[in-house]
Amino acid sequence: HGGAIVNMIADISNGWPNFAHSGVSRGGMLTLSESAASEWAPAGVRVNTIAPGAIASSGLDTYDAKDTEFIQQQVAREIPMNRFGTEAEVSAAIVFLLSQAAAFITGTCIRVDGGAPNSRPIWGRIERTDASKPFNGFHRSNAPAILAAID
Repeated sequence: HGGAIVNMIADISNGWPNFAHSGVSRGGMLTLSESAASEWAPAGVRVNTIAPGAIASSGLDTYDAKDTEFIQQQVAREIPMNRFGTEAEVSAAIVFLLSQAAAFITGTCIRVDGGAPNSRPIWGRIERTDASKPFNGFHRSNAPAILAAID
């Protein structure tokens, strides 16, 4: 009957100390999606994956003080686009993959991460800029409280 499936995993770039369990599950879901894409393609089913990076969502407000300080002081500065992504930007990628515009896309993973994996600490700090404007497609969306301190 055909159709489209979009699985979501967390950011898939770089390793993190004490997060091996998370990396294994991300990699497993990515490989499952790729395998399902090959297996189910003859039935007209497309299977893709989305991997959001640093997204301004309410989940950021759940971290402890130490992590909050790190998020406020460092995370956006390490992202080439100099900002956090929005929930609307993640949703837009999902809507695209579910649409007929993606009819020939299967078995892929779209990173919605502002280019974060392309940045290297040895390059030094990325110059602060506001040239990358976020897509805020949800009129009821609220930014996490911890990001108000850095805007």
